[in-house]
Amino acid sequence: MRQPAPASEPLSTDVLVIGGGNAGLCAAIVARDAGARVLILESSPRVFRGGNSRHTRNIRCMHEAPTPVLTDAYTEAEYLADLVRVTKGRTDEQLARMVIRASATLPAWLMSLGVRFQPSLRGTLQLGRTNAFFLGGGKALLNSEYAAAGRRGIEVLYDAEVFELEISDGRFRAARAWVGGRQMTVLAKAVVLASGGFESNLEWLKEAWGRAADNFIIRGTSYNKGTILKLMLEHGAQPVGDPKQCHAIAVDARAPKFDGGIVTRLDCISLGIVVNKFAQRFYDEGEDLWPKRYAIWGRLVAHQPDQIAYVIVDAKMIGRFMPSVFPALRSNTIRELAGLMDLPADELEATVASFNRSVRRGTFNHTILDDCSTAGLTPPKSHWALPIDTAPFLGYPLRPGITFTYLGLKVDEAARVVMADGSVSQNIFAAGEIMAGNVLGEGYVGGVGMTIGAAFGCIAGKEAAIRCRQQT
Repeated sequence: MRQPAPASEPLSTDVLVIGGGNAGLCAAIVARDAGARVLILESSPRVFRGGNSRHTRNIRCMHEAPTPVLTDAYTEAEYLADLVRVTKGRTDEQLARMVIRASATLPAWLMSLGVRFQPSLRGTLQLGRTNAFFLGGGKALLNSEYAAAGRRGIEVLYDAEVFELEISDGRFRAARAWVGGRQMTVLAKAVVLASGGFESNLEWLKEAWGRAADNFIIRGTSYNKGTILKLMLEHGAQPVGDPKQCHAIAVDARAPKFDGGIVTRLDCISLGIVVNKFAQRFYDEGEDLWPKRYAIWGRLVAHQPDQIAYVIVDAKMIGRFMPSVFPALRSNTIRELAGLMDLPADELEATVASFNRSVRRGTFNHTILDDCSTAGLTPPKSHWALPIDTAPFLGYPLRPGITFTYLGLKVDEAARVVMADGSVSQNIFAAGEIMAGNVLGEGYVGGVGMTIGAAFGCIAGKEAAIRCRQQT
């Protein structure tokens, strides 16, 4: 605990936004445009501002026809079907439809703030039709949003670690935070909670996962410790989601513990085979297109012995996937590759040989669900199955990479936080990862996290400003 320090004079604002990522900034900008005074408290230093939004690249958007940054069409029905499939139906359909419908207008609105998008993406990710990519990535997005906030006179306090929320009868009164080594109290008519999940709180992860969490890599920010989420639950907010459910992908095991970002992801899993420490396959690598299945691999690896796995591809796949920032382990034989990865050589050779024998050749096409599959193999490989028989052979070690957790706050269609007794707070709103579990009960589809954050950020900002006007 920090030692007490003299408290500064209380600040007062209309809308307090806790969290300076994409969701919080969208809320702040919309609230300010609606006439409210807005203050943002961001827990990180300025250089690390933005939470996990810094590491993003794109946003998933519905559209009925081609746009300057998206090809063909991606309808509400298809979007919802994708979401229902990856979540196995664990989604609030009303809120999911709100997110999907709002996504149609988000690119144009973000561009009005100065955000720039690149032309539609082509290649292995199959995202040119569904996802709009930020020119310059997530950090460029945030810089544009922060600049837009600055033009509107929105103040941001960095290194602002909120440690207490004053709430009575489900109504927010004030927040207390450490800012620059001093205690500060902020009074507000409404608050938007946009402070992320608890993924960088390793002790909380261990409560959910046990000792396995010691081997997890937190690919995003180290500042999402779940403090606001825990405070709200202590104040009687209704939780939503499972603490073990999360956006968890397979990352290079050589990645740093925190903040490795997008470059630590490995996109070659669907093009090869994945084995555990015993050189045994454990899941269908070709189950579906990568954007709809890449986020299951973190959980799959988390359930393997010692939370470690290895992906193996051969020379035929070089150039067909985005390489990791860490170089592949290379060898001219499977046996030698086993030695480099500390795998049992006989078992790995047997696994590869069995896989190769099971391949039923078809027409390989890594951009669609092709007809290259296995027969008589458990687990099968449903698509993109080619023999692993051409040197050099490439291997990458895998660990679970946690992006954000799904345990969060239940909200209604106005982004208002629902309390455990079923009542709805009239001036506490939530947006982004702290409430994403309403839409994401499990699983993930590429880019939807940013869509949830932006859509509910805009809703929360609008509703918070309305609440402020009602109090004047």
